[in-house]
Amino acid sequence: MSIERRNFPQFFITAPSPCPYLPGRVERKVFTHLVGLDARALNTQLSQGGFRRSQNIAYRPACEACTACVSVRVQVKGFDPGRRFRRVLASNADLETRVVRPKATTEHFSLFRAYIDARHGDGGMADMTALDFSAMVDDSFVDNRLVEYRLPRGADGTQGALVAAVLIDILGDGMSMIYSFYDPSLVRRSLGTYMILDSIARARKLGLPYLYLGYWVRGSRKMDYKATFLPQERLTSEGWVLHRR
Repeated sequence: MSIERRNFPQFFITAPSPCPYLPGRVERKVFTHLVGLDARALNTQLSQGGFRRSQNIAYRPACEACTACVSVRVQVKGFDPGRRFRRVLASNADLETRVVRPKATTEHFSLFRAYIDARHGDGGMADMTALDFSAMVDDSFVDNRLVEYRLPRGADGTQGALVAAVLIDILGDGMSMIYSFYDPSLVRRSLGTYMILDSIARARKLGLPYLYLGYWVRGSRKMDYKATFLPQERLTSEGWVLHRR
């Protein structure tokens, strides 16, 4: 009888560091590497267990005295946008969407820098260089895509300006939004919300049951918006629990 040989991941714990979401708290993370032939399947398994991907690393919080970070995923089939979300969809109906392979360009980095400088200048990505950004987008062993959103083409057919983009992973049971960025001057368009709505629709077209949004952190202004995309499942010590409102 032959035995299939598999490389089981090794997990590591980071040193304590200040929490980026809740002032006065300390965070630690458990992480492993997503490399090799098993990376795609492992990415799905770890996402189901509350992990997130960054480049070739999968991580999740491992804080001793805090469980505020809750992994959430939207139930795609049951999602029905209310009036507020329908207004966002209508406001961006003119945008042209294109799915491309994840390869960073100067145009992507310029938009990313404008977004970071305006919205997250004091965050962990504030010092990212063009090389760092390229590594975030390009370096991956998993099944991923970059979705671009552009203004309408000009009268002469020239391509419209890039106003938003999101890096997504394709999992066995859904899509995972890894990182999104957009033109911070277009406040009325609510581009961050629109990309989530568009990703829900995209997952539905692909027949995938879930859209993974990462961590919802109660009490964090940066993360509170994720609780509004319902119905959604939240990962607890007893497994995924459905929330409808």
